[in-house]
Amino acid sequence: MIPYDKRSGKIWYNNDLVDWANVKFHVLSHGLHYASCVFEGERVYDGTIFKLEEHTSRLFHSANRMGFKIPYSENEINDACKKIISVQNVQNGYVRPIAWRGSEMMAISAQQTKIHVAIATWEWGSYFDPKLKIEGIKLNISKWKRPAPDTIPWDTKASGLYMICTLSKHEAEQQGYTDSLMLDYEGNVAEATGANIFFKDSEGNLHTPTPDSFLDGITRRTVIEIAKSKKIKVIERKISPDELSEFVGCFLTGTAAEVTPVSCIGKFQFKVCDVIIGLNESYQALVRKKKAA
Repeated sequence: MIPYDKRSGKIWYNNDLVDWANVKFHVLSHGLHYASCVFEGERVYDGTIFKLEEHTSRLFHSANRMGFKIPYSENEINDACKKIISVQNVQNGYVRPIAWRGSEMMAISAQQTKIHVAIATWEWGSYFDPKLKIEGIKLNISKWKRPAPDTIPWDTKASGLYMICTLSKHEAEQQGYTDSLMLDYEGNVAEATGANIFFKDSEGNLHTPTPDSFLDGITRRTVIEIAKSKKIKVIERKISPDELSEFVGCFLTGTAAEVTPVSCIGKFQFKVCDVIIGLNESYQALVRKKKAA
């Protein structure tokens, strides 16, 4: 893999197209030291960004919750995202818009900092090994929990919220797993490190945790709509880890993960069943605007 600071082309940076290698910010930027930074992850399918407007709206919501104003309109950011994938000729890849506080102040207070915005894109395949997406990935259960909703701006895609995700995923990989299941502050099932989670019961119903301390993902909402269109009952509720043995199927959803089956969570085993395969096929048909089977 080419390191991300060694790639070529352009990055949209503060309303200019800048050579990839020349996009720089100061080491004393507030966003680096105090995590006053928000971002989005978007997928490009056949040259079109899926759910672009929804991602941009969430970016602005995140910035607002973090107490700063992005110095462009949502339409301008949408246009910039489309422009950069055209300039980079990305047909099937990833888009990363990011906004952060600059280096005008270096302390907890950052009222007078400039807000910077950058948008990068690159060709990118499956987040998980394609073989694992067929067989199902393996998760451990992280020792780190999603914080209580009154301790963090939990409904944002802010960089500081991902510190424990990295710690959890690294620990999982060291133990031979692909990813990690994180519990919430009450000890209930929350999500994986970068994706929402669903379970299938023996009657064909889907169960998914209530998103009250973690992101209600755009892909999560899309898959719920697909499931309901197939007359599959979706139950949003608190799920205890003690219930995992009662489910027969499990899968993750996310912009990067798309629809990815899970074969085990620790000692709990799951099947890659027809319902999960069908949801994945329908999701792929939707994002590529093809007729589902």
